[in-house]
Amino acid sequence: MAAQHAPGFIALVNQAKAEINEITIDELLQHNQPYVLLDVREDHEWAKGHLPEAMHLGKGIIERDIEQTVADKKQKIVLYCGGGYRSALAALTLQQMGYQQVLSLAGGYREWTEQGLAVEVPA
Repeated sequence: MAAQHAPGFIALVNQAKAEINEITIDELLQHNQPYVLLDVREDHEWAKGHLPEAMHLGKGIIERDIEQTVADKKQKIVLYCGGGYRSALAALTLQQMGYQQVLSLAGGYREWTEQGLAVEVPA
């Protein structure tokens, strides 16, 4: 069961979701245009498993490191976290930094694994 999130956090996420675009897992699986898949979870979460072909830039450092990782601000970027909340906040931040095609994965890693989809576990 998902942890109970604080009301202030939920309000912030809902505000971000009103200003960003989300993509569902089904839409992502059918998506055939190139995109960068970024995991914005914490290091310990990444270490337990992540989506295939994902790169890792934790939410705490994404603003600092995104321009070295994805220099092209027109590049399509799909962000995900545990459940789609932190990725929504990170997506809004990247939009504010000038990235034009940022999507947040609705349901995140939790929904991905609930659907039984493949994950990679770092060696």
